[in-house]
Amino acid sequence: MAVCARLCGVGPSRGCRRRQQRRGPAETAAADSEPDTDPEEERIEAGAATLCGVGGGRSAGPSSPPRCSLLELPPELLVEIFASLPGTDLPNLAQVCTKFRRILHTDTIWRRRCREEYGVCENLRKLEITGVSCRDVYAKLLHRYRHILGLWQPDIGPYGGLLNVVVDGFFIIGWMYLPPHDPHVDDPMRFKPLFRIHLMERKSATVECMYGHRGPHNGHIQIVKKDEFSTKCNQTDHHRMSGGRQEEFRTWLREEWGRTLEDIFHEHMQELILMKFIYTSQYDNCLTYRRIYLPPSRPDDLIRPGLFKGTYGSHGLEIVMLSFHGQRARGTKITGDPNIPAGQQTVEIDLRHRIQLPDVESLRDFSELSRIVLEVREQVRQEEQQEDGPEDTEGRGQQSPREPQLGPAPPCKEPPAKLGGEPGDGGAAAEAEQLAHSGQGQPFVLPAGVSSRNEDYPRTCRMCFYGTGLIAGHGFTSPERTPGVFILFDEDRFGFIWLELKSFSLYSRVQAAFRNADAPSPQAFEEMLKNIQSLTS
Repeated sequence: MAVCARLCGVGPSRGCRRRQQRRGPAETAAADSEPDTDPEEERIEAGAATLCGVGGGRSAGPSSPPRCSLLELPPELLVEIFASLPGTDLPNLAQVCTKFRRILHTDTIWRRRCREEYGVCENLRKLEITGVSCRDVYAKLLHRYRHILGLWQPDIGPYGGLLNVVVDGFFIIGWMYLPPHDPHVDDPMRFKPLFRIHLMERKSATVECMYGHRGPHNGHIQIVKKDEFSTKCNQTDHHRMSGGRQEEFRTWLREEWGRTLEDIFHEHMQELILMKFIYTSQYDNCLTYRRIYLPPSRPDDLIRPGLFKGTYGSHGLEIVMLSFHGQRARGTKITGDPNIPAGQQTVEIDLRHRIQLPDVESLRDFSELSRIVLEVREQVRQEEQQEDGPEDTEGRGQQSPREPQLGPAPPCKEPPAKLGGEPGDGGAAAEAEQLAHSGQGQPFVLPAGVSSRNEDYPRTCRMCFYGTGLIAGHGFTSPERTPGVFILFDEDRFGFIWLELKSFSLYSRVQAAFRNADAPSPQAFEEMLKNIQSLTS
């Protein structure tokens, strides 16, 4: 700002000259005896003053090229220069001089900033009809609410959710992303608007609640702190339906599950659905949201990390975030249920321990798969005991800190087969890529007695790893990690066999592009995971 002010001979430089004029002879002599100012500062001041054709620069020699003042540039060139600057710098530039301030009222500058910084592609000249300028859109809408753009998780008890706040034309809209109807895990995501913000006139932006079936109505948004904001509906009567709670429940059930209560014969499932409706409807779109980031990607990752839809038995489809952490991969719930709430780590994959599945006929025998997995579990347990030392294992009763004792493992008849490179060398990722290009893979079939919500799972897999899954009672009581198998099918699908539950979950990638969702650093992503997990622990 100081340099900008000196460009036109205003600000600190002019103030210094005035102070010199007010000094007496004694003060002037004392000033002359002071040490010289910093040479770099003199160079900046002299060069900046010369740009505007004001004092402070030396006279040009006979061979020096003529210097042009920034103020002497034609207005159309200044418009191009200013339009290329970040919008956050332009208010400071307007304080330099009257000419700059007048030029910065040109809508072309702000139209370009809206397009390049926020992706507004619509014809902004349509705003002239309403008397709203591009400068108003940038300053009162886009810039003001820039901190809420991106992905968020609502605080709805154990259920969580996924909110994506985007710039959509002349609106900022909060879209709630919903999994497809159970059990169609490969279907695209569904979404519905929860709120929108827009400019109706040249006044401040208007916030509208979109919840319910009676159109937009008055709402409010408050940015609580960094990475957290809240919404409030000021007209909750718009959420009510003429048929009362029964009509509201039937409508919610069709939207949430794509069916009626009579179509759901499982009594436990009916109870879970009714419980979710009662719990979630009490919020009336008055929610607090906390920011979430997409996981960072590295070249040696097994597959590209991201968001996936997964089957969870009677709880239906839920959204899980797959991330890689060195020699382990984790699946964190973005949406949850009363047993394992949102924010908890639903599965953990040990990338150091590959599992070689038997042939298809042997794989149909659940006891054979169980034998292989439990052998690997015992090997993992022994390795952890060796790493921790005898003192730690005595205090834990010979148990791994991540896995509770489930009973004695069967004796090892032969060491489990392990394929791939050493940990951290990218061997598994490279082999998975080779299998993908060659079109080869291992035949796969679920063992007899293992239940699956979706029978349309892939019949070929690339590789398998040992993993653990989190199970708990209702209300997240007595949580424990139990052994299982992580099955990589392809770049966009994987599965997990829960050994103790005799259940299979199929996961399919969320095929959506999200803006403003990348973590500023790997440390910020790890901190985010800890924060969302602590809310439901």
